[in-house]
Amino acid sequence: MSRIAVVGCGVVGSSWSLVFARAGFEVAVYDQSAAAVQDTLKFVRSALADLAAQGLFTGDVDTACARLKPAASLEEALAGVDYVQESAPERVEIKRALYAQLDAIAAPGTILASSTSGLPASSFTEHVENRARCLVVHPINPPHLIPLVELVPAPWTDPDVLERAAKIMEAVGQSPIRLSREINGFVVNRLQSALLGEAFRLVEDGLCSAADVDKAVSDGLGLRWFFMGPFETIDLNAQNGVAEYCKNLGPMYYGLAKEQADPREWSAKLVKTVEDERRLTTPATGLPARRSWRDRCLAAFVAAKRRVLAEQEAV
Repeated sequence: MSRIAVVGCGVVGSSWSLVFARAGFEVAVYDQSAAAVQDTLKFVRSALADLAAQGLFTGDVDTACARLKPAASLEEALAGVDYVQESAPERVEIKRALYAQLDAIAAPGTILASSTSGLPASSFTEHVENRARCLVVHPINPPHLIPLVELVPAPWTDPDVLERAAKIMEAVGQSPIRLSREINGFVVNRLQSALLGEAFRLVEDGLCSAADVDKAVSDGLGLRWFFMGPFETIDLNAQNGVAEYCKNLGPMYYGLAKEQADPREWSAKLVKTVEDERRLTTPATGLPARRSWRDRCLAAFVAAKRRVLAEQEAV
């Protein structure tokens, strides 16, 4: 494989373009908006320079950027590609129409992968003639800094397509996880939904502020979860491991789960409370700069994580 197509040049598509170009692939970049394509080219050059400054990219920026090939049409974008990463707007009717086009144009062996955050592939590929080559490859934004991707097959996805997609993700430096079947929200959003549900509940019930909830994660749970998952966390939090932890604390968590069993809608009043508090910290006009700050922090943390884990593995 040497040529990949990125279809859709929003925030996620732009980051995907960097991922593939950084890994050495020629990347056809297409969007209905020519301006969006140009924005992607600018983003990749700027982000690669930032990564180089953090020691996370050791190649030549000009060489990597030269691998990006703007396409004027879907036909041009899909010519000779083995893999398509679709990042169109998150609306099922748009994706249904787009996948009919992609399937009609792409060569028979080309994988059609969607970046969708929550739509199951079955909702927009059922009508596609060659639907066995379609699946979800959902990144965590931004994928050029956060390596995890969720591979979610539709009921009709060919197992070989899932395997090939996983190998492609590994080849470009991502960290794929495979789901056995479709489920609402996939894995990451389901985990995040549980935490967000309780976060909003704590604020709504007046237990603490939104800032304190953020601090509980950033200065508490997040420090452990930055380099290990929840199961390893509890495995290490009991003298004899996870079974002992569950014996000692399982009843408490069961009690909490029963308290949380009644889901609450995020009311307009509650959302405004959190919105007002957040805007005191970061005004709306400051959000773009704060996102850039986030990306710089992520890059620094990724570099530090690689270094620390390598050092610990060597011990």
